[in-house]
Amino acid sequence: MARVHPAALVDPAAELADDVEVGPYAVVGPQVRIGSGSSIGAHAVLSGRTTIGRDNRIFPHTAIGGVPQDKKYAGEDTELIIGDGNTIREFCTFNIGTAQGGGVTRVGSDNWVMAYAHVAHDCRVGDHCILANGVTLAGHVELGDWVILGGLTGLHQFVRVGSHAMAGGGTILLQDLPPFVICNGNPAAVHGLNSEGLKRRGFSGEAIATLRRAYKTVYKEGLTAAAACERLLQMADEAPACAADLRALAEFVRSSTRGIVR
Repeated sequence: MARVHPAALVDPAAELADDVEVGPYAVVGPQVRIGSGSSIGAHAVLSGRTTIGRDNRIFPHTAIGGVPQDKKYAGEDTELIIGDGNTIREFCTFNIGTAQGGGVTRVGSDNWVMAYAHVAHDCRVGDHCILANGVTLAGHVELGDWVILGGLTGLHQFVRVGSHAMAGGGTILLQDLPPFVICNGNPAAVHGLNSEGLKRRGFSGEAIATLRRAYKTVYKEGLTAAAACERLLQMADEAPACAADLRALAEFVRSSTRGIVR
C-alpha cells in the first residue's frame, strides 16, 4: 500500500502504486495515476488527468496537471503524461493540454527539471533533457532528446528545439533551434556545434567532424534553407555512419515554419 503521510489529501479515486510515497500536505486529485517508485514531496499539488510513470521524484510545492494558462481552454478533458525517472524540483508547474493542441502535454523520461520551471499546455519534452531554474516553455513547444536549456531561458509558443541542442542562460528563443547547435542571447544567436555535449554522449571524433561540416553547410555557406537541406542529404549518402543524424538535421530545417535561429 502507498505510503501516504497522514496530513496529505489523496482522493480515493487516485491510482497509486504500492510503493509510492506522498509527503505531508500534498494533494492528489481523482484522475491522477502514479507509477511504482515515485515520490511526491510536501505541499505538492497533482491534479487533472495526469499520468506519472515510474521512479519520478517530484519535490515540494510543485503544481502538476493544472489547467492551461490559455483563455481558449473551456474545461475539455485533456491530459498530462510524464514518463519515468524524472526529477522535478521545487515550484515547477506543468499544465495539461488543450483541445486545440491535441489534448496532451507530454514529458518523456530521465529529465532533470530544476526549480521554478514551467511546461505549458501541449508541450512535448523528449528524454534526458535538462531545464535549469526558471526555464519557461510556452504552449506547443517541442524539445528533442538531450536538450539543455540554461536558467531563465524562455521559449515562444510553437518553437522547436532539436536533439542535442543547447541554449545558454537567459536565452530568448523566438525561432527553432536545430539539432546539435548551441545558441545564446536575446534574441538568440547561434555559436557553433554542441561538440562537448556530443563527446559526453559518446559521439566519435569522426561523427563530430561530420556534424561540424553540416553546421557550416547550414550557417556558413550562404545557402538557402532548401539548398542547405539538399546538401545535407548528399552528405548523408556520403557518410553512412552519420546518415541518420544528417537526415534528421535536414528534416528539421526543412520542416521549420518559424524559421531557424541564425
